[in-house]
Amino acid sequence: MTRQPAPKHHAPTLGILALQGAYEAHAKTLATLGIATRLIRTPDQLFTPDGHSSIDGLIIPGGESTTMLKFLERNGFLDSLTTLVRTIPTFGTCAGAILLANDVQNPAQISLAALDITIERNAYGRQLDSTILTAPTKLPGGPLEMVFIRAPASPAPALRSKSWPPATTSPSSSARVTSSPQPSTPSWATTPASTSSSSTSSPRPRPKPS
Repeated sequence: MTRQPAPKHHAPTLGILALQGAYEAHAKTLATLGIATRLIRTPDQLFTPDGHSSIDGLIIPGGESTTMLKFLERNGFLDSLTTLVRTIPTFGTCAGAILLANDVQNPAQISLAALDITIERNAYGRQLDSTILTAPTKLPGGPLEMVFIRAPASPAPALRSKSWPPATTSPSSSARVTSSPQPSTPSWATTPASTSSSSTSSPRPRPKPS
């Protein structure tokens, strides 16, 4: 009796939707892990000529979901992607989660409707509310850089609070970012919100949206 050779394992290839957003960051991270990737920019890259998926999994990166949709609505891309994400493992970051959700709110928009969740697009404020602050905190190591960006969230009350950043010691401060272009210093910072901003924070340019 002869011994049969061990079956060769197929090395997976992960696709990364590369229409807009942080697709390069995902590709670099996966490269350090030795995982083969393919940047997906056109609908014909999704399937082989015989109709099978050309990739083993897909990542939809963070970025601007509305911008991604403008590209997806061309040449049947959205329909092809909607079919694909129901057949292979798919991971969505930020804007990717918005595109995958079957219920998109605040404001509503179309999606791939493949993930059974509700997503609030501007859950933590609009783009004008994004900023980077440096402020003292109760943590060791001196002032801490804090990044506040607009981000989506699931509205399940058990999973998150409606207030972020947290309300400050100032009675007039808002509990949500949406009321002010520059978020107040969080309550866990050592300096009260009423202190001059020059001593508590150093606003920097807004980060790219996610």
